[in-house]
Amino acid sequence: MGAPFKTLITENSLVSVLNRAKYPLSIRCLHWLRALLILGLIATGWYMTRLPESDMATASFLYPNHKQFGVLVWLLAVVHLTLRWQYKKRLPTAPSGLTAWEKILSHAIHWLLIVLTLLVPLLGYSLSSSFTQSDGIPFFFIEQLPQLLPKNDAAFAVFQMLHRYGAYLMLACIALHVAGALKHRLLDKGKETDVLQRML
Repeated sequence: MGAPFKTLITENSLVSVLNRAKYPLSIRCLHWLRALLILGLIATGWYMTRLPESDMATASFLYPNHKQFGVLVWLLAVVHLTLRWQYKKRLPTAPSGLTAWEKILSHAIHWLLIVLTLLVPLLGYSLSSSFTQSDGIPFFFIEQLPQLLPKNDAAFAVFQMLHRYGAYLMLACIALHVAGALKHRLLDKGKETDVLQRML
């Protein structure tokens, strides 16, 4: 058996292993934690912005927690990117059974989610920092984080709109992400496109 043939077998075997491999445990745990936090933040954000002005008790509980968990999501997004860089040579590759358009869509949704998990919390920080009547931005054992933007209600309105629609876009991406994972697991023939097992 010639050396080129052996090299081809080795390369094909490596691709096959990477196709089937799971993500590192730290990335898998972070994936599900972030999913839980983000869905919770979107739900509470939708609910608290519809509270009547008279319900100050609920608002005074939800708003500070929405802010501090939003900061946590941003920090976890930074940790996630760091881990992806650290494990870049061990991350699974796209399954060979995916069609070209599925690979493009999957890649686009994946990176859009990464960008949005960084951008949407920053927009939330910006709207709270620029709002003239803001109560500040707490973060668990830190009473107040620095508010780096000048108070400006016109800027607040822009940040508020971008934060809201960014969250809606993130929710749409999550829905597509989940739908794709379920399609590959339940509807596709064979198991070579089942990417869900990589995160379990």
